[in-house]
Amino acid sequence: MFKKFLPLSTLLLTSMTFAQNNPLSVHVLNLENGLPSADVEVVLEKSSGNKWVKLNQQVTGQNGRIAALFPENQPLAQGIYKVTFKTGDWFKKNNQSTFFPEVPVIFKVDGSVSHYHIPLLLSPYGYSTYRGN
Repeated sequence: MFKKFLPLSTLLLTSMTFAQNNPLSVHVLNLENGLPSADVEVVLEKSSGNKWVKLNQQVTGQNGRIAALFPENQPLAQGIYKVTFKTGDWFKKNNQSTFFPEVPVIFKVDGSVSHYHIPLLLSPYGYSTYRGN
């Protein structure tokens, strides 16, 4: 019976290790009720000249987090990145209107730290973000 669970446990352990080693995570909290915002689509892009190149796209989990947003097989290079939270879709799914259909957060990776965390505190008519840890 243990053999049936071995592949699943290996996959979970590998996923958890990847999340711990991933250089980018995000977290979305609803300021109205203080609860995590699940199912928010988040897009990661990197600046390349005059355009943005999409690197990854995921959805926040039940805890409002994406622990490993950076693509697994790519190094985190110095440069300008953008995380866009698709808040309009999330508010619509939750039967609320919003002034901000999406929240783009542009940030600079300078190599001074190995992990970047971007929290988003969200309400229908305002938001706040900062460099977390």
